[in-house]
Amino acid sequence: MTTTLASAVKPRAEDSFAITFAPLSLEEIYTKSDDPANGAVVVMSGMVRNQTDGKPVIALEYQAYEPMALRIFYQIAADIRLSMSDVNRVAIFHRVGRLRVGEISVLVAVGSPHRSEAFEACQYAIDTLKHNAPIWKKEHWEDGSSSWVSIGACETLGENC
Repeated sequence: MTTTLASAVKPRAEDSFAITFAPLSLEEIYTKSDDPANGAVVVMSGMVRNQTDGKPVIALEYQAYEPMALRIFYQIAADIRLSMSDVNRVAIFHRVGRLRVGEISVLVAVGSPHRSEAFEACQYAIDTLKHNAPIWKKEHWEDGSSSWVSIGACETLGENC
């Protein structure tokens, strides 16, 4: 699958996308991904962990360029449907603002008749979002310092940041 922004992709009515300051709800994203034709709903929940490379983290701060990030979300859903036509629903929600350890920062859910497609589509969605969406993360450390995470480092190091 490839993601391009050459043309504006319109979201499908059955899909759901959001960038929000409000806490994310697993129940809400599951409901938005469910459909009577589904045999599976796969949900990926990204959370703020208490450390990075052994260094204690107390919070993360997310910022996004919302119009472009939403276009990326729409394109991700369109790309999924090009290669997996049976996918019924795609939902991608991301928080912005300051989040404490344990809070959910991103939720991706895919509903499909078959679990293998749902898993594959969900993994594609989160991996593509992490590499393409203009969403930036600042880590706040226990010692009072903070630093922005480089998006380029994910691609250079081949990591799933």
